[in-house]
Amino acid sequence: MERLKERPAFKVDGFVALVVLGAIAILAVWWLWTTIQGWEAILGRTLKITDLLGEDTTAEIGAWLGATLIAVIIPTFSGFFTVEPNQAVVVTFLGRYAGSAREAGFWWTNPFTRKRKISLRVRNFNSKILKVNDAQGSPIEIAAVVVWQVVDSAKSYFEVDDYEEFVAIQSETAIRALAIRYPYDTGDDESIPSLRGIPDEVSRSLQQELQARLEVAGVEIIEARLSHLAYAPEIAQAMLRRQQAKAIIDARRQIVDSAVGMVDEALRRLSEQQIVELDEERKATMVNNLLVVLTSEQNAQPVVNTGSLYT
Repeated sequence: MERLKERPAFKVDGFVALVVLGAIAILAVWWLWTTIQGWEAILGRTLKITDLLGEDTTAEIGAWLGATLIAVIIPTFSGFFTVEPNQAVVVTFLGRYAGSAREAGFWWTNPFTRKRKISLRVRNFNSKILKVNDAQGSPIEIAAVVVWQVVDSAKSYFEVDDYEEFVAIQSETAIRALAIRYPYDTGDDESIPSLRGIPDEVSRSLQQELQARLEVAGVEIIEARLSHLAYAPEIAQAMLRRQQAKAIIDARRQIVDSAVGMVDEALRRLSEQQIVELDEERKATMVNNLLVVLTSEQNAQPVVNTGSLYT
């Protein structure tokens, strides 16, 4: 199948063409009038042209000549068309592609051509929220915003039936294909790419896949980004509890690590400055008390020991 590419269409400045066609119409009327006057001047010595042909016949001939002039001049005015900024006009002649006009202005071309306008403006496509399974089989909800623009009017008009609908369907298909390649989240394993973990890479991947799919329609993808990403409602609560548990564990781990560091620093400073000599049992008791104080969620209640640690 022949693949069309955009090429410039034949056109001339519309104002110049308007002046030329107006001049031709005036000259044609003037020629017709002078011709009739010439015939009457030649036959005027003996009889008028109306006497020779009759008034009805003369009127009929004049009407036919006028109609012929109108039939030739008026159709040429259908060749005028305008092109707005960021717009293209696809021109076809007898079923064949004759080119496209992109330059904004007032133009004239072959009056027997068919002209269709296509917008070249940047447009957004907001996909609906799709429910798909990610790479781990978890149901998720995903949606994206696609910024696109027509760059080849010939492909957009001839290669696909409806390029706007084509963009919408292919965008949703690419979003589904993207969702099944990545998991929603990978937890602590940051080496595995995920939809939440690498948003910039996911956007680039979506843009590249969309560009490959929409190349046939003469469309350029300027940007593609996820606008909605969440677990499906049936597992959202369970995943929320898992995330909360993970957050609590991470917080506890950080608290314990910090507490151990503080205890180690306290024992080291006591030893270095020789403030007090502690045997292993007293060190263990001190470590226990400090960890309880530092890791407890409630304020510690001090207990004053008036005796000995060993009694």
